[in-house]
Amino acid sequence: MERPFTLTHRETEVLDLIWDGEQNRDISTRMKISMKTVEAHRANMMKKLRVSNTAQLLKTALEEGFIRVRRGAV
Repeated sequence: MERPFTLTHRETEVLDLIWDGEQNRDISTRMKISMKTVEAHRANMMKKLRVSNTAQLLKTALEEGFIRVRRGAV
């Protein structure tokens, strides 16, 4: 089934930080936004991608090209 959606710039920023292993608290501090806002971005992405957990979010985001594996990044 096609997924007619896009992620916002802020959602993509949050997604990149999730990919880097950051927790919501760290993301909120780093982006200077509230934890509630981080949680809202995460929930919106999960709804758009039709997933129910972080592992599925990252897997689907990779498959759909929203994030890329950075070679040499640790």
